[in-house]
Amino acid sequence: MVATLLSIFAAFSSNMSNEERTFIMVKPDGVQRGLVGEIITRFEKKGYKLVAMKFMKANEDLLRKHYAEHVEKSFFKRLLAYMLSGPVVPMVWEGVDVVISARKMMGATNPKDSAPGTIRGDLALDMGRNVIHGSDAVETAKTEMGLWFTDKELVSHDAALHSWLYE
Repeated sequence: MVATLLSIFAAFSSNMSNEERTFIMVKPDGVQRGLVGEIITRFEKKGYKLVAMKFMKANEDLLRKHYAEHVEKSFFKRLLAYMLSGPVVPMVWEGVDVVISARKMMGATNPKDSAPGTIRGDLALDMGRNVIHGSDAVETAKTEMGLWFTDKELVSHDAALHSWLYE
């Protein structure tokens, strides 16, 4: 009996060891097209837990920090103008392996390369208007969450459906 309980606990613990958070942002075109609810719904239906969200207009300083790796690239001015053109919806989602799963849910950066069923495959047509941003790694997610949210804005909570999603 004790051995069975220990093996159940070990399986539960190994699943939870991959519990992580990721940064997701609906970009200005997604907001303007009324896709925020659709995108949130996809993450909720998958079983991920929303721990932070806001509706805001990003400023240039924040966007330059967020897209720091692209500042010297030829497309940066267009990217900056686009991201300043309207409100965005930054969010933090939590769950087991959420970073890689969210990337798969979003589809390829270029919607033309995104499979049907992905967010970009279903909802976007052009690379420059690809509806959504998502962190590409756990470390990137931590950096991006720190840019867009304070620790107090990240709300830890127990989701009632957790036991229905994970063994």
